[in-house]
Amino acid sequence: MKNLKVYKKCLIVVDMVNGFVKEGVLHDEEIMNAVPRQIELLEEYKKEEELVIFIRDVHHKNSIEFKRFGDTTHCLEDTHEAEIIDELLPYTKEDNSLIFTKNCTSYMMIPELKNILVEANNIKIYDVVGCCTDICIVNGVLPMMNFFDQLDREVEVRVHEDGIETYHSPLHDREQYSNAAYLLLEQQGAKKVRKKGEMKYGK
Repeated sequence: MKNLKVYKKCLIVVDMVNGFVKEGVLHDEEIMNAVPRQIELLEEYKKEEELVIFIRDVHHKNSIEFKRFGDTTHCLEDTHEAEIIDELLPYTKEDNSLIFTKNCTSYMMIPELKNILVEANNIKIYDVVGCCTDICIVNGVLPMMNFFDQLDREVEVRVHEDGIETYHSPLHDREQYSNAAYLLLEQQGAKKVRKKGEMKYGK
């Protein structure tokens, strides 16, 4: 890994693990719809040699999160569910990539990641992709923006609509929850973008 101060951009790939995409009680295969755009961005970052951060949801069997959300045991440590999906796995091995694990819905609760964000103080753009829109994306992006406000650091956070998905179930309507998430992100000044770069909201 290079000196973190050389990076000007950072791509954060949130929870693209088997347990949310391909198997287990919380998976939804339609989240694969976001993978093509994720790969395009990963290729772009690889070419530009900019920073990529992968987040993995990894729990122990007594994780308190399971009690709060009912019978949702998922992504247990040392299981296939907790691993990055095969389509993205090669990019985790690049010199510009870092991987962090979390035991909650917000990647900003990872102390080591906060240290990275502080040290990489020349990054002006943060691109965010992954799943799920209304849970781990929102719960990561909002505190990250507040974190940068606390540091008085001006950054642009771009949430890639075509690189993000959430799940659907009888109790979780994909469109309804996604719309609610984007409203919250807009309130904090995030930018929702698509491949062509058009701004849906934000500055």
